[in-house]
Amino acid sequence: MTESRVMIRCERLSKMYGPNRAVNDISFDVRSGEILGFLGPNGAGKTTTMKMITCFLAPTSGRIEVAGHDAQAHSLEVRRNIGYLPEDTPLYRDMTVLEYLEYAMELRGVPHRDRRPRIKKIGEVTGVLAVLGRQIGELSKGFRQRVGLTQAIVHDPAILILDEPTSGLDPNQIVEIRALIKELGREKTVILSTHILPEVTATCDRVVIISDGKLVADGRPEDLVARERGNKYRLLLESDGGEPDAAVQAKLRALEGVREVSQETSESGTAQFAVVSDGGRDLRRDLFRCVVDNKWPLLELERREASLEEVFGKLTRSDAGAAPKGPLARTEKAA
Repeated sequence: MTESRVMIRCERLSKMYGPNRAVNDISFDVRSGEILGFLGPNGAGKTTTMKMITCFLAPTSGRIEVAGHDAQAHSLEVRRNIGYLPEDTPLYRDMTVLEYLEYAMELRGVPHRDRRPRIKKIGEVTGVLAVLGRQIGELSKGFRQRVGLTQAIVHDPAILILDEPTSGLDPNQIVEIRALIKELGREKTVILSTHILPEVTATCDRVVIISDGKLVADGRPEDLVARERGNKYRLLLESDGGEPDAAVQAKLRALEGVREVSQETSESGTAQFAVVSDGGRDLRRDLFRCVVDNKWPLLELERREASLEEVFGKLTRSDAGAAPKGPLARTEKAA
């Protein structure tokens, strides 16, 4: 299988605003067909980085290559390959949707003969065909976001850069836009910046996290969770006067891949243990075999995965008050 092409390459990228360093020597690649979640607390440098990639800002130092073009030497070629949706969707509310999309295609140099077919094709994907004749100011925020996405891809770019595309939407609209981004990601390279971390888990193939202008993590969401926090398992055993709890903990701790074992508060007649792995390996089979070999009366065994929210908070906690709260741990029952 042919390796996918690198569509965006950032090498030792930095940006200074006077004495303040907004982006500090970060490097990462994005490959074709990849949906990259670009995360960080407010003020971490996400929007500045995206503005540099899209040629809205020039870096203080470092190099950016987009679709094989140097961003500083060939900025027009870079812009032709990018569709950009800023957080504040740039819409003219007194225009109809059709007028606005035709205006966007005029700016993008789309040939006149291709415009209506392009609107029809893209509008079917983004769901704006039914509102082409309506003024943008009359639309709901969800439909305005759809119009913004449509203008970002109306020239059929290879790369989409979306800054908070679901900001301010209701839950139903978030689901719709998330599905739309996944659909677009089948054919295009996507960078998605968002504070809604479950959205990243559901949508993105890979995650880059920056904090205080520095890159602090790069990898698949599930790998970051496993590497930073491991998986936590809960065993509920019946206390029948058999093996002492300390001996149970010692045998669990001796299993390969176990980082720590502790006893949790348990109900009368039961002993409850928490086991944390040291990586992404699933320990349920090993734990179950240990229970069987020692003839412990097992009442329950479950795996509790750490959430991306927890990992995000751990990696960015130096940004006071910026980390999101509220675990979204998933629980998988052992078969």
